[in-house]
Amino acid sequence: MSPTKANTTTELMLLLTLATFWGASYTFIRVGVATIPPITLIAARTLIAGGILFAIVRWRGITLPRDPAMWCRFLIQACLNSVIPFTLIAWAERTVDAGLATILNSTTPIFTFLLAATLFRNELVTARKLFGIAMGLTGICFIIGFNALNGFGQQLPAQLAVVAASICYAGAALFGRNFKGLDPMMPAVSSLLCGAVVLIPVSLVVDQPWTLTPSMPSIAALLALAILSTAIAFSIYFRLLQTLGSIGTTAQAYLRVPIGVAIGAVFLAEPLTPTAGIGLVCVIVGVMAMTIAPRKRAVSG
Repeated sequence: MSPTKANTTTELMLLLTLATFWGASYTFIRVGVATIPPITLIAARTLIAGGILFAIVRWRGITLPRDPAMWCRFLIQACLNSVIPFTLIAWAERTVDAGLATILNSTTPIFTFLLAATLFRNELVTARKLFGIAMGLTGICFIIGFNALNGFGQQLPAQLAVVAASICYAGAALFGRNFKGLDPMMPAVSSLLCGAVVLIPVSLVVDQPWTLTPSMPSIAALLALAILSTAIAFSIYFRLLQTLGSIGTTAQAYLRVPIGVAIGAVFLAEPLTPTAGIGLVCVIVGVMAMTIAPRKRAVSG
């Protein structure tokens, strides 16, 4: 299904939902890593989310594929979309401020655009999408506040980890198009199960989770992270890849910035910048430019 044939209202509502769940994930992670090590947090996140989606798939009577080649693709998708970026962001958020982490991670559409234009050359590059990228970045700077950039470089390893996660997300958005035609639940559940298989042994060796004593807020944050920001979000994500395309879907990285900042302000008492309103308008314009398909001109004659 091409973007021009998609129900625009439905797809944009799904994009907003995805942005909300992933915008909230920064708060969930911040609370979770307070008493749960990053690797164990992400291992539990993928295991719980994968288990929930597997139960839904079985309830719907859908059988997981048995083709080894397909499972190799699921494993690659898992590494690009969950194992590596989830762990990097969780590790980085132990030291990097939420605002700076958000602005660095919101560069995903730019990397998606660059990869699609240079390596794959199968994503239509238009002035409208370039304008959307520029407006999205401008809006993010206004929302986060330009003072947030003052800390750039002081925690370089963690900051580079967030940038690396953004590159992984960009690769995942492009690679995820290999699953076109599959039920969106299929790559979601399969990639999460692959991610759990990779992360659980690492967690057992590195963190020895049986020795941990996580707090109730961290456990609640983990459950919200797994159910809302992973299980439901991944189902929406793989659907949008089929309808909005890779660049359009990753545009939620811009949209989730004002949402994530607002959630952080309400639940973590993080201050809002005076220019947040201006930034929100810029972000909305940027997302619309990258996701709404232009109307075709009527051909006369």
